[in-house]
Amino acid sequence: MDDQLSMCGTPDPVPALPYQPHSKTSREAAKAAAPRAVTHRALVFDLLCLGGLIDEEIQTALNVQPPGALRARRVELVKAGLVRDSGKTRLTSNGRAATVWEVVK
Repeated sequence: MDDQLSMCGTPDPVPALPYQPHSKTSREAAKAAAPRAVTHRALVFDLLCLGGLIDEEIQTALNVQPPGALRARRVELVKAGLVRDSGKTRLTSNGRAATVWEVVK
């Protein structure tokens, strides 16, 4: 996905995945997960282009396991300045308020 455009026309950022510097296995796991992370990041971004969603809605729509993988990709998009807190909340399936995330226009 490097240098490709998403549906919104914004380049997909490709930050390095975090790992524990003292751990060879952590470093290897981050390297192995990188291609999948790029794809998942683009999927999350494209989905958010359609409208604001909470993390649970992103997970339900994309059905990627483990669920935390998509949250991590959304966090990367926030850090890259492409996605932001909309200032709104919506209830999760458990009845808890959750942040609605939106693409920065």
